[in-house]
Amino acid sequence: MSEQFMTPEEMASHLVFHVKQAAIDDLTRFGQILSERNEVMNLVGPATIPHYWSRHVLDSAQLLNHAPDARTWADLGAGAGFPGVVLAILLKHSSTDPAILSPDSSPAGHVYLIDSLAKRCRFLSEIVRELGLPATVINDRAETVSLKVDVVTARAMAPLPKLLGFAEGFFKRGAEGWLLKGENTDAEIIEAHQHWSFQAEKFPSLSDPRGRVVHIRSVRRAK
Repeated sequence: MSEQFMTPEEMASHLVFHVKQAAIDDLTRFGQILSERNEVMNLVGPATIPHYWSRHVLDSAQLLNHAPDARTWADLGAGAGFPGVVLAILLKHSSTDPAILSPDSSPAGHVYLIDSLAKRCRFLSEIVRELGLPATVINDRAETVSLKVDVVTARAMAPLPKLLGFAEGFFKRGAEGWLLKGENTDAEIIEAHQHWSFQAEKFPSLSDPRGRVVHIRSVRRAK
C-alpha cells in the first residue's frame, strides 16, 4: 500500500463501513485547514502532510472497524485532531448507516477532544465550529477530566504505562481503550504489566505495517 498516492476512495476501501461523500468532503476540508495552520503551528510533521489520507485519516478511521457500536469517545492528547476529529466527522455522517450504527445506539455520537495546550485547543475548536462536528474541546490535563464514555483513545500521546495512568478515570467509569500504538507495542505492554493489571489484544494497523491497534480492557492498578 503506497501512502503517497492514496486517494480518499482508496482510504475508504479499507474500512468495513460506507464512507459518505459528505464525510469525504469534511475530511478534505479538515486536511486543507490542517495544511494551512501547520505552516505556523507545527501540528504534525510537515513530511506527513502529503500522506494525509493514509498516515492520518486511515490511521484514525480504522478504529471504527474495531468499535463500530461505540458512540462516545474521549481522545486524550487530541493534538492536531487524530484520531478524534476524524472519528467525529465519520460519526456525524453515520446516523443512518446500519453498518456503523447499532439499532439501540443514539442517533449521533460524540467525541471529547482533550488537550492541555491552549493553542491546540483553539485549532480544534476552529475545526469543530467550521465543520459542525459532534465534539467538545476540553483544555485540560486528561487525568483531571471526569467523563463517562464508551471508548478512550490516543495516538502518540505517551508510552502505555503512563497512558494507562492518564486514562485511569475513564477506565473506572467503564470505558474500554482502543489505542493507536507503534512498533514498540510489545515492550510497552510488558512494562505496563509491572504496574497495571489489564487485558490487551493487538491488531495490525491498516496505515503502517509497524503499527498496532491495541484493545485494552479490565484495567486496574496492580497490587
